Amino acid sequence: MIDLPAHFQEQLAKIDWAKVQEKVADYGPALRVIKETWDRETLAEISQGNLFVSDDMLNEALAKNIKEGGPAKSVKLKSAADGSLAITVDTVKLGPVELNGQVQEFVHNGDKSCMVYKVRQRNIPNHGLMSWVFSRVSLAMAQRMVGSVQLSDDVPVTIRHNTVTIDYSKVLAASQLGTTRFHGHRLLDMVEIEKAVPKEGGIMFQTKLNVPDDVKKDLRAILPHQDK
Repeated sequence: MIDLPAHFQEQLAKIDWAKVQEKVADYGPALRVIKETWDRETLAEISQGNLFVSDDMLNEALAKNIKEGGPAKSVKLKSAADGSLAITVDTVKLGPVELNGQVQEFVHNGDKSCMVYKVRQRNIPNHGLMSWVFSRVSLAMAQRMVGSVQLSDDVPVTIRHNTVTIDYSKVLAASQLGTTRFHGHRLLDMVEIEKAVPKEGGIMFQTKLNVPDDVKKDLRAILPHQDK
């Protein structure tokens, strides 16, 4: 892990950007991806260990990964202050399918990127007897009624009893963060997620900034000395 000076954020404002340009001129692609993916405030939040992402931003990202012609037309999240997460899947077969539950695990660490979601309540609005049965059997059994809930080939979903595991490692690996390297290291590997807690209006991610030693060395060369 990186061992940066205590006043790292204050020193960022004092960086000699001309020196940076000379030092990392060949890092253009990595710097471009970072700039396009995060703003300065987001990077500061990640480095401090907590990043809040709104439901609107999450739903926009989900919409980009829904393939036409699949079993689901859309997926929408709604986070609540009590820590619960509501998920509405608009299926081709039955229309909206409503789920409510807790995020038991959310992790991104190297090649492992997944969410484990425990469903507490489920419903199919306006489907009478089918909705009643759906709400009383396990989600794994209920899936036989509504059909596959796979979002896309790149985001596999596994259901066991009432626990849903969503593996998003493949789609992240194919993203710009997963395919762009800095000093030979994937940008994707420099940020870890250890936990996710739904809050009112969005999800708070517990994060860790993981910068390799060779990148740390260049940062130290670029950053000014601490004021005495």
